[in-house]
Amino acid sequence: MTDRALLEHITGSPHARANFKQLVRELGTKGPAREELEAALSRLTDRGELIETRSGYFTVTARSREFAIGRLNMHRDGYGFVIPERPVEGLAGDVFIPPNSAEKAMHGDRVLVRMGRIEADGRADGEILRIINRAHPTVVGEFRIGRRGQFVVPHDTRIQQWIEIPAGLEFPREGPVIDRIGVEPPKVSSVAELNGMIVNVELLEFPEHGAGAVGRVVEILGHPDDFGVDVEVVIRKHHLPHRFPPEVVAQAEGVPSAISPEELEGRRDFRGMDVVTIDGETARDFDDAVWVDQLPNGNFALHVHIADVSHYVRPGTPIDAEARLRGTSVYFPDRAVPMLPFELSTNICSLVPKADRLVLSALLEIDRQGDIAAQEFTPGVIRSVERMTYTSVHLLLEGDAAMRERYQPLVPRFEMMRELALLLNRKRVRRGSIDFDLPEPLIEFDEWGEMIGVKRAPRNFAHRLIEEFMLAANEAVASHLEHTELDSIFRIHEKPDPKRVMEFEEVAAHYGYSLGVGAIPVKKFGITDRRRDGSKKRRDVVLPTGGMNLSSHQYQRLVAKIEGKPEERILSYLMLRSLKQARYSTENAGHFALAAETYTHFTSPIRRYPDLMIHRLLRAALAGDVGRLPQGAALTAIAEDCSQSERRAADAERELVEWKKVRFMSDRVGEDFDALVISTAKYGLFVELADLFIEGLVPIDTLPGDEYAYQENVRKVVGKRTRRQFSIGDRVRVVLDRVDANERKLQFSLMEENRGAPHRRKLRR
Repeated sequence: MTDRALLEHITGSPHARANFKQLVRELGTKGPAREELEAALSRLTDRGELIETRSGYFTVTARSREFAIGRLNMHRDGYGFVIPERPVEGLAGDVFIPPNSAEKAMHGDRVLVRMGRIEADGRADGEILRIINRAHPTVVGEFRIGRRGQFVVPHDTRIQQWIEIPAGLEFPREGPVIDRIGVEPPKVSSVAELNGMIVNVELLEFPEHGAGAVGRVVEILGHPDDFGVDVEVVIRKHHLPHRFPPEVVAQAEGVPSAISPEELEGRRDFRGMDVVTIDGETARDFDDAVWVDQLPNGNFALHVHIADVSHYVRPGTPIDAEARLRGTSVYFPDRAVPMLPFELSTNICSLVPKADRLVLSALLEIDRQGDIAAQEFTPGVIRSVERMTYTSVHLLLEGDAAMRERYQPLVPRFEMMRELALLLNRKRVRRGSIDFDLPEPLIEFDEWGEMIGVKRAPRNFAHRLIEEFMLAANEAVASHLEHTELDSIFRIHEKPDPKRVMEFEEVAAHYGYSLGVGAIPVKKFGITDRRRDGSKKRRDVVLPTGGMNLSSHQYQRLVAKIEGKPEERILSYLMLRSLKQARYSTENAGHFALAAETYTHFTSPIRRYPDLMIHRLLRAALAGDVGRLPQGAALTAIAEDCSQSERRAADAERELVEWKKVRFMSDRVGEDFDALVISTAKYGLFVELADLFIEGLVPIDTLPGDEYAYQENVRKVVGKRTRRQFSIGDRVRVVLDRVDANERKLQFSLMEENRGAPHRRKLRR
């Protein structure tokens, strides 16, 4: 019996519950079949589709209003929340876990909770019954020696338990370990020298039943301010695999650096065509190359050539296992943690110029409406004629004489690319595709690797050109695979949650905007909130009770309306928050933001495992050989793992950027800056520095000359006596007063205009 059939059998039982003896009797399982039943129940429980309420008793998660499984998200004040992995009828959002129950687990643990009564507003309290999966086999933090022993204080403040380090477990068995490029391992000869250093510890005993955590040091990373330690901390905090195992390194080193004649058999030869790559100036691996021409019938021919990683990374090999574990490459400001070893990612798989490289190609014919008139997919070989950058292509298309002279033979080709990209973009706009052009931070370094500033990452038409071509190829491959007999991995983006849309509409209305969703059926509730000090506060909430008529066109029109307005930044950010996260799935639910019926990721197999899987599926479909690839539940598990890896990488990248910003500003306390008010709130003004892509807060009780209050109806901070107003878009001069390194926050005050000096009230510490 398959896992799905077993789940359906239990679902059909009274109350969707069954115990092991009952299942043995009903299914007639004996001997090996009984062992397979135990294994199937274990798999379903691990995936969260069944809940083992007590030993041998199982309930279908999707049918339970009493139990739920999810990740514990701790607050530094001791309480936590669990967001159920499966929808629970009547529950709106997460389950509150009080401190006395939350202390049974650690932040990030996957837990089974029993919920109390679900209130009318969709809220519920719960208690942790058991921990299903531990999130932290290791914890990174600061080693401290005190009167009561030796401990490591976790760097992540949501992990509240200090880890005891018994005597004799203070040093790694193999000695100090660190792999920062160009940095000597810290030399520590005594336990006393460890005090205040950053270490990584393996947990030997987890906190439970009132007992604390116990661990042993496995890595000594250095002092908190040592060069590169911040990257090492973030890597370990997010448990990013960052060392390739010896068997992976050996396999990578054994891959030939040249292509043999046998490898070219059965491949289309594109080496006579002026194919180019277009990437950023600092890119080291090149996944994609493009070529465009105009056909006699007026249509365009678009060739998108993608590195044929699947030729080199075969299923079941050590490199494949490590690639799946990593899921994606992680890009930090000054280094990367690649998915594949450098021998592959920057050498034989990378589409470097003037070298033969194996590719999997999408050959598209696109008509004048931007629709695909014909498509073909084939293994091939290319020899890129140029390694172009976004800057060089942009200058060339803008008429820069030097660039047009340097790349004179390619100028007509790039002009055709521009025409096709604009055509494809117009098609996407017509169907409702949303383009949030939010600025990205770019950390700048000097020649010694020290951070010297933060600016907005440059973006020009060349970026859009490549994006349009990659989107077209991804859609074409997704559509092709959807019409085969193979299960596939889709990149899906589901419709927004009505509650989040309604919350956005409330904010947008204050600025005179709306998505135009019309009336949403709602119900009003009076509820009681818990304050951090344990007191309670009564308030009203409104929750949607029905469906919502919403399309991506409505987001698209609002994005166009606010373009260039002072409130563009905050409303774009809030619009983005109202949308769900894109993810990988074997069930095609479409892509809301792209307004695409079917979409996948095909174009970056060097840095994303889902793309590598799509290459394998496409190759199998082309060859008619579908027997050896994961399908069904196995492919679903890969999709879910890749979604989690992507979120983990994004969190790590975001955290390090914020950390570097704060450290960069730590030496600038007392300096003044031009700034822009980007948001207002009851506790003050959020400002962004004009010359540095850095944000911070001006607390409301430090504003000069008056007592100020936040007026929510107009989203302004207004003086009670002077009626002076601060609103989004105002330009101000601020002074940096405080840097909170632990919370990654900056606190500013306004400069007095008439005295040229900052006005400061007593700072809240």
